[in-house]
Amino acid sequence: MIKEKQSVSIQEFEGKNYKIRLVEPEGQALITHYLHNLDNGVSKHYKKEAIKAFKNFLQYKLDENSPIEKEEALQQLLFEVKNVPFPTPENYSFKFIDLFAGIGGFRLALQNVGGKCVYTSEWDNAAKKTYRENFGEIPFGDITKERTKSFIPKKFDVLCAGFPCQAFSIAGYRKGFADTRGTLFFDVENIIEKHRPKVVFLENVKNLVSHDKGKTFKTIVEILEKKLKYKVYSEVLNSMTHANIPQNRERIFIVAFDPKQVKKHTKFKFPEEIELTKTIHDILEKGKQEEKYYYPKTHQYYPELEKTMTSKDTVYQWRRVYVRENKSNVCPTLTANMGTGGHNVPLIKDNYGIRKLTPRECFSFQGYPENYILPNLANSKLYMQAGNSVTTTVIERIAKEIIKIV
Repeated sequence: MIKEKQSVSIQEFEGKNYKIRLVEPEGQALITHYLHNLDNGVSKHYKKEAIKAFKNFLQYKLDENSPIEKEEALQQLLFEVKNVPFPTPENYSFKFIDLFAGIGGFRLALQNVGGKCVYTSEWDNAAKKTYRENFGEIPFGDITKERTKSFIPKKFDVLCAGFPCQAFSIAGYRKGFADTRGTLFFDVENIIEKHRPKVVFLENVKNLVSHDKGKTFKTIVEILEKKLKYKVYSEVLNSMTHANIPQNRERIFIVAFDPKQVKKHTKFKFPEEIELTKTIHDILEKGKQEEKYYYPKTHQYYPELEKTMTSKDTVYQWRRVYVRENKSNVCPTLTANMGTGGHNVPLIKDNYGIRKLTPRECFSFQGYPENYILPNLANSKLYMQAGNSVTTTVIERIAKEIIKIV
């Protein structure tokens, strides 16, 4: 007996739900990238592989006795990828790709200044879920794989990457500063060399500058300038001084221009410092939070917390066995491990006791808007995502300076 026609969802493309033998494991990414680019030439790049995955999917639905017409299914999926909090802007002035995308901090910022994301990559499944909920697009997977790189469109204007900093010391034993093999930066280098975007926009921890006595940073700059022939500009900026966000977060930002495509690159300047007018109380949620965020008085370290945490106007940091106060009355640097092991945990004192920051507060301390969706994930995953993210408002201010001269 044939069942009634059913609705379809991108979720059904996940391997655990997709019973048909699907040759292409990137089915979700292909379909969502294709649908996001239906209105521009980039869709041609994804069309062949996306239609293949789509046809396989429809066959699966037929095998399940859940028939659905092709056009009807396409419209349902199209609605799903576009009916999201932060859809692709219809009127865009440049195209960019989002590597090591995390939860979309770069994407959010560049969309806000008129950019259209035409490709994104992220390997962490929990981060992919948050990305999808907000942008309607599933990132491709491991960018170190040639198959993943092969889906990058030929032409785009800006390459964005908050790439992880792997040790470069191996380079010294081979070809000195001309060799980045064995590091994730090598994959960024490979993509730049092949696609020659107008702009390369990178972010990393401040310690990248001093890592291995400065050799790591020197390697990156030399690869960009001497091998790839880009003009490099870099600066360490702090969220509390450059984004009006009350978080003490210093990061190194690297902006590189292809001088053949960006003639005015010498006019580029990083944004100036701005006054910090917001306090932690502009970020913190009002009233009593869920009980699970509060430390009970029976906790073994509660006496230490109570003795040290005397102010309601700053965010403290629990460092396994002691509390560190942030003297500047802002939030200390959010880290990826703040939700596990009692290390680097941001704490506040409110009218109801001593508690951890909520995941929503951590996202707000990174510049994410109130309507940014936090999916149904373990809090430890959400804390990690916030700690690994960029401060979106810093990225946006730098992006505004970039597009002035491109």
